[in-house]
Amino acid sequence: MNAPKITFIGAGSTIFVKNILSDVFHKPALKQAKIALMDIDQTRLQESHLVIDKLMRSAGANGSIECYTNQKEALRGADFVVVAFQIGGYEPCTVTDFEICKKYGLEQTIADTLGVGGIMRALRTIPHLWQICDDMTEVCPNATMLNYVNPMAMNTWAMYEKYPHIKQVGLCHSVQGTAEELAHDLDLNPDDLRYTCAGINHMAFYLNLEKRLSDGSYASIYPDLLKAFATGQAPKPRMDNNPRCNNLVRYEMLKKLGYFVTESSEHFAEYTPYFIKPNRPDLIERYKVPLDEYPKRCVEQIAAWKSDLEKYKQADSIQMPESREYASTIINSIWTGAPSVIYGNVQNTALIDNLPQGCCVEVACLVDANGIQPTKVGALPNHLAALMQTNINVQRLTTEAILTENRERIYHAAMLDPHTGAALGLEEIYSLVDELLAAHKDWMPQWIYGE
Repeated sequence: MNAPKITFIGAGSTIFVKNILSDVFHKPALKQAKIALMDIDQTRLQESHLVIDKLMRSAGANGSIECYTNQKEALRGADFVVVAFQIGGYEPCTVTDFEICKKYGLEQTIADTLGVGGIMRALRTIPHLWQICDDMTEVCPNATMLNYVNPMAMNTWAMYEKYPHIKQVGLCHSVQGTAEELAHDLDLNPDDLRYTCAGINHMAFYLNLEKRLSDGSYASIYPDLLKAFATGQAPKPRMDNNPRCNNLVRYEMLKKLGYFVTESSEHFAEYTPYFIKPNRPDLIERYKVPLDEYPKRCVEQIAAWKSDLEKYKQADSIQMPESREYASTIINSIWTGAPSVIYGNVQNTALIDNLPQGCCVEVACLVDANGIQPTKVGALPNHLAALMQTNINVQRLTTEAILTENRERIYHAAMLDPHTGAALGLEEIYSLVDELLAAHKDWMPQWIYGE
């Protein structure tokens, strides 16, 4: 069997590139894969090449690695395209999103998925994803795109609308990652859990969440989770050892909704109007909401990469355990035909009955030689679907803004954002959007400015 060509767009995104390609090199059928690393930052590109080369040799893989700054050439002949980049970077764009919003009294935690920060990131990002789709159409029309770029739902929705012929799936690790966290809280082996999950990216819920019993049968762990929360035994300190973050928000929502949400508390807190409010420091303290969390992580990750890079340069080999990312599993299943099941972000084509058709949903998908095949869920519990709809409103209007080049829809998206609407008045929202658009002009599509 010939080896696949895997193109990585945004190869300077060091965490993703080393985790995903290390996983690839551990798959026997992928050990001769041809890797194309592409980034606009020559320095980061060469750093990633050094690390990936050592990972490949350490895993006993013997494929090839080539580096590109030209996107189309990197994509030429690709079988799989992994996308992981941030337009505008941590500086200046992420810093701008946080600082200007804070000036208006709008506090954020992550600002990459929803809210005004998520809207701005979508406007910066979608045009470049479309450019990748253009290039794929020309030089690798049969390739499968594995998209890790946030805001996941808006990005995926916009690509399905404009490039329906591109095979793509949006990928996240919140479903499998949260299952591990909940097993950790109850001192269970994650392999003893089984679940069905569905919803939208960063707001999917475990519709069933069960543990294997000694007799081989299964029982729901929801009563155990609620009891552990009531007695203070859960949530335990996070597995990622981030001292600023915890799961109090999600456990509180479990009490109120009856189902556990897949994305972290720091994310979820800014998708709803309940946890971050002006002049309510008591809520921040009660739920331990880590404001400005994403900028802090960026600074820490940059420093950690510099430290790790020096170690990697000195090391003869680099050993990494397999990560929880789905990318290598998908590539292996499509390439070999060996079936697997992953959770992917795909177009809602009658998959979830009580969410809008055409929106982006996160559901279980069968993957084999036929590609990525989403499974039908049916109807979600109505209160969960209603909560998701508040986020889908923002996703729809932002996607419509860029598809139709309608600046007014940007304001409408911000107006309907749950957290923004709970914190600011209409005139403040309009003024905030204007100021952010002006600050991001170098990174935005020019139709926004009438140019």
